[in-house]
Amino acid sequence: MQGIDVSRLVDEARFGNLHLKIIIACALLLIVDGYDVFIYGVVLPKLMEQWQLTAPQAGSLASWALFGMMSGALLFGPMGDRIGRKKCITLCFTLFSAATFLNGFVTTPTMFGVLRFAAGLGCGGLMPNAVALTNEYAPRRMRSTLVALMFSGYAVGGMVAAGLGIWLLPRFGWQAMFLAAAVPLALLPLILRGLPESVGFLVRKGEQDKARAILRQLSPEAASGAPLVLREADTGRASVGELFRHDRTLGTLSMWLCFFCCLLMVYALGSWLPQLMRSAGYSLGSSLSFLLALNFGGMFGAIMGGRLADRFGLPRVVMAYFALGALCIALLGLNSAMPVLYLLIFIAGAGTTGTQILLYASVAEFYSLSVRSTGLGWASGMGRVGAIVGPMLGGLLLAAELPMALNFLAFSIPGLVSVLATALYMVSRRQQRSREAYALAA
Repeated sequence: MQGIDVSRLVDEARFGNLHLKIIIACALLLIVDGYDVFIYGVVLPKLMEQWQLTAPQAGSLASWALFGMMSGALLFGPMGDRIGRKKCITLCFTLFSAATFLNGFVTTPTMFGVLRFAAGLGCGGLMPNAVALTNEYAPRRMRSTLVALMFSGYAVGGMVAAGLGIWLLPRFGWQAMFLAAAVPLALLPLILRGLPESVGFLVRKGEQDKARAILRQLSPEAASGAPLVLREADTGRASVGELFRHDRTLGTLSMWLCFFCCLLMVYALGSWLPQLMRSAGYSLGSSLSFLLALNFGGMFGAIMGGRLADRFGLPRVVMAYFALGALCIALLGLNSAMPVLYLLIFIAGAGTTGTQILLYASVAEFYSLSVRSTGLGWASGMGRVGAIVGPMLGGLLLAAELPMALNFLAFSIPGLVSVLATALYMVSRRQQRSREAYALAA
């Protein structure tokens, strides 16, 4: 009896209730993830006042969470390919929510940093598994749009952090921002109800009945008695070495460089934009509203970018976003009128946070099913090095008391480097597709 090609069935499926459940569940998870990531930039001015931190000390403290994110991506990304994406998502979400909640009780910078590292482990592991799961179930014709829509929850989380900060900080202090993490932790069982396990993982483990029950929600064809099979390309070993096989080396390295540069810009702006604007004479409330605009731009940019990518291709859109984002960040250092300043920050958010979301979609598209979480985890992990450098670079620039224009110009340079790296990725992807076409013809 001829088997049912799982990848073909998913690629050709119509958008339905299962897709909607996955998008909503993963988006809710990433809203909390984004909240946890951007919370430090929101509370940073208060922490610097209370603990009398210098700018370099504050930048180093931010790096605790980012070291955790790098470690979490490298640890839990490959683990998702081995034990299942849903299990990893549950573990990671519980870890970072609990650690964030406990951070509301600390009284010293050291303990604060330790718990931020623990929260970072969970954040770093959640993203690659959530993206891989969404990408796996999304129909091919709208894959980029759905992944970007789901991942826009990350930007929404940053908006929630900035919005809550405007209201909570003056009334209850910075601790209340962390104590709020108890709410999503209590809602975790409800969120997980809409999240299926990776169907590819179930098929590889021989759990045909569980996989068939999920696929029946996508197509009546899965109800037949034919065995479920994966394409030959999807049955490789989940190892780091696989990321450099089958003409993937150039693409893997160029994506790592893109992630490094993009996350450097995201975390430099996310950590230091409010403080930079306060130094320029704006009030705390106005400075946090700039952070809100940055994340709103990231959300809008990701959703629009996903739609553009389904039409024009991810690499072209990513290149355009990087170039536009770098230009707008450089222009932030000029003395602009308030409406122009908000517009520049909005577009900068699209070119940084929005582009980060599109990069995850690019990596998910580049790797086969069996190594997708591994590829996403390692790309994210390499990117976290940039995320670590970003806040530290911001602290050093602020301590050097450079003109505002030079600070933002320095933050824009990685965007230009990423344009070149994306061009190299396009070359690698064409090589890979040529090899796959040749293999099918043979």
